[in-house]
Amino acid sequence: MRWNHLTEDTGTEGRPNTGPAALFGADSVVTRTFDTPEFRGITFHEVRARSIVNRVPGASRMPFEWTVNPYRGCSHACVYCFARKTHGYLDLDTGIGFDSQIVVKTNAPELLRRELGSRRWTGAHIAMGTNVDCYQRAEGRYRLMPGIIEALREHANPFSILTKGTLILRDLPLLRAAAEVTEVGISVSVGFTDTALWRTVEPGTPSPAARLNVVRTLTDAGIGCGVLMAPVIPFLGDSPEQLRDTVRAVAEAGATSVTPLVLHLRPGAREWFTAWLGTHHPRLVARYERMYAGGSYAPTWYQRRITRQVHELAAEYGIGPSRAGGSRRIPTPERPAGPTHTGPTQLTLL
Repeated sequence: MRWNHLTEDTGTEGRPNTGPAALFGADSVVTRTFDTPEFRGITFHEVRARSIVNRVPGASRMPFEWTVNPYRGCSHACVYCFARKTHGYLDLDTGIGFDSQIVVKTNAPELLRRELGSRRWTGAHIAMGTNVDCYQRAEGRYRLMPGIIEALREHANPFSILTKGTLILRDLPLLRAAAEVTEVGISVSVGFTDTALWRTVEPGTPSPAARLNVVRTLTDAGIGCGVLMAPVIPFLGDSPEQLRDTVRAVAEAGATSVTPLVLHLRPGAREWFTAWLGTHHPRLVARYERMYAGGSYAPTWYQRRITRQVHELAAEYGIGPSRAGGSRRIPTPERPAGPTHTGPTQLTLL
């Protein structure tokens, strides 16, 4: 790792160090560690970012054009996370380093407020949680999302959030306030309900049951919430019984929609996942090599089969059309509710 020369700080104010600022796209960097159980083994690189609203490349075929990512790296430590490769752009390790070297854009709220106020900004939808989770563990300390949501509310700018983090419930009052003036879409990622699989493949995340409670709580509060059923993991989480258990639990949580997404293995994530597979399920390595021989994605026939099964189960359990869920404006006495917004997160790849 290139950052050994940075001053490490154990909870004090620290000192700015501009050495790696160019790679971080920042004006300064302060590196900190904290000797508390929830952050033990994690290093935080606090940066003063130069920009926060990012344009999505057209070639990505994502159904949204703009994103905000206050963090890079993610302590959720999902072994399949496609964003691992992006850590390599910072000369940071895409394996353990991705899980434990977290870049924090400490000026994200003020930067967003400034960019939204620019005459050049047209009020386009902003998606969050599309790279790494904005409600990962670090958010409990740095509290960037309240300021981000407030800035979006002030400008009545539509937005969506995709998360595995239960910490989003801390910001429920802010989300309700934002939903009174603009379209707010929330999706929670729950690919399966198998707790044994969860403990090994998503070790830093809240449990699937805790995430489904987020869906239930948001829905009860009047903010419709969909579930991105991602990833469906071949040979480990794709049996008819597992799919049924997951869709049933999603329905019981009150989700407005469920959208399945089969595991894909981009470079960076592929190597890390394959190493994990060789340790935990060596008998499956050859099957994965055959299934993903054509590239990052499972064969089309397999993806269609999973999608059909999930859609049939969703219909059986009374879940609405498969689309990202439920963003809407909360009615106020002065203004009736606007039209339902389908949100852009249904095709977000995890």
